[in-house]
Amino acid sequence: MKRALIIIDIQNDFCPGGPMAVHEGDHTVEVANRYARLFRENGECVLALQDWHPANHGSFASVSGEPVYTLGELNGLAQIWWPDHGIQGSAGADFHPALDRSLFDAIFHKGEDQDVDSYSAFFDNGHRRKTELDSWLRERGITHLVMLGLATDYCVKYSVLDALELGYHVEVVKEGCRGVNLNPEDSEIAFAQMTAQGAILI
Repeated sequence: MKRALIIIDIQNDFCPGGPMAVHEGDHTVEVANRYARLFRENGECVLALQDWHPANHGSFASVSGEPVYTLGELNGLAQIWWPDHGIQGSAGADFHPALDRSLFDAIFHKGEDQDVDSYSAFFDNGHRRKTELDSWLRERGITHLVMLGLATDYCVKYSVLDALELGYHVEVVKEGCRGVNLNPEDSEIAFAQMTAQGAILI
């Protein structure tokens, strides 16, 4: 069994003070660092994901002209209109300053196609294109993933569900996740969906 830790989107824009601040988003940092140190001490891989959008990304409410957090359609897919976030090269797209990036073996970007949103670490929302993550893991014989980060009900959930669909064994560090919670119960529903498909909460 070969494992990797996957840290999802612990970026400034999703932490307190950011345009898409997740409640207690910064509380995931210490958990991520703790797990990353353990993985590195065991000679296991630590990977990080970043939302990495062009400035005119189609998911932004500023581009669609619709109110933030309302539902519409983008490129044939249901789309929530988000505040501008994760813009390539911006301070907001950078990792939280307390996150120890010296522990990362590799960083993967998602959401670079302006015409489709990408919650998952593996695919865009239409499953039309893959990121480089799956091939990187397979080249190294990694079969077990431990995942945490932001946000529980979007990027973590879809990353976990895609990982399971791709055949990985997946554990989710519950204390290392926080949700957007457009509806108050969204994170708990997301955890239930992940476990229903075979993920293990730790």
